[in-house]
Amino acid sequence: MIAKAVFPVAGLGTRFLPATKASPKEMLPIVDKPLIQYVVDEAYASGIRQMIFVTGRTKRAIEDHYDINPELEDQLQSRSKNKLLNLIHEIKPDDMSCIFIRQDRPLGLGHAVLCAKDVVGDHPFAVLLADDLMRSQVPVTKQLVDMFNEHNKTVIAVENVANEHVDRYGIVVTDEHNKIIDIVEKPKVDEAKSTLAVTGRYIFTPDIFTHLESVQPGAVGEIQLTDAIKELAISDGAYVCNFRGKRYDCGDKLGYLKATVMLALEHEEVGDTFKQWVKNIF
Repeated sequence: MIAKAVFPVAGLGTRFLPATKASPKEMLPIVDKPLIQYVVDEAYASGIRQMIFVTGRTKRAIEDHYDINPELEDQLQSRSKNKLLNLIHEIKPDDMSCIFIRQDRPLGLGHAVLCAKDVVGDHPFAVLLADDLMRSQVPVTKQLVDMFNEHNKTVIAVENVANEHVDRYGIVVTDEHNKIIDIVEKPKVDEAKSTLAVTGRYIFTPDIFTHLESVQPGAVGEIQLTDAIKELAISDGAYVCNFRGKRYDCGDKLGYLKATVMLALEHEEVGDTFKQWVKNIF
């Protein structure tokens, strides 16, 4: 059973400056919900109840989003705005707990995951990146959980990308059983051995922490999660999950805009009107 999820949210969001100068990238809205809420909701829908956020100095708004706001709730209740009050309560269900850990130095994704070691303990756990917004009938994290339960090994979500984009991702080579043979972080286009790219969903065994502690930092001093996954795959075995669903790269401006448009079209309140507006402008 996977009961814990780690959300590395300490990044500076420089690709979205100046919007992210004072506000966390993970709090950028997709219609009427911030990015972080989509990934936390996905983890919750996958059966996970303990959410662990690895934050930085400028990320207080994420903690506030998952805290109680008595003044707001009292005002909504006094004005009988029950629908809005229910939306507020749905952000953090009663059976969900949130823990916030400060990543005091920007030492990379691997270091951010390592920061959660003491809270995760000796348990398998999920890692979800808010940059990747997933839309699927069965939550992508649940698809990974099901595969983990089958193999009892680390599982990583992957998808095929265009050959000219392999230098943006960790690229994986697998055998015929979806077992990882090799993984390389952002290879050159002419050196990539596949187009199978790591996306922002993982289920790790706790052994990943041992490898995160032993890998050598990269050129800028960052601890690369990809390097630890490679060591883990060699020593213990790891699998990929070719998930069913659609991924929007919301760490990229174009991907963020695509996600905003698609979710606006699906929105129960504004979807039909927005669809007509879109038709009329083209």
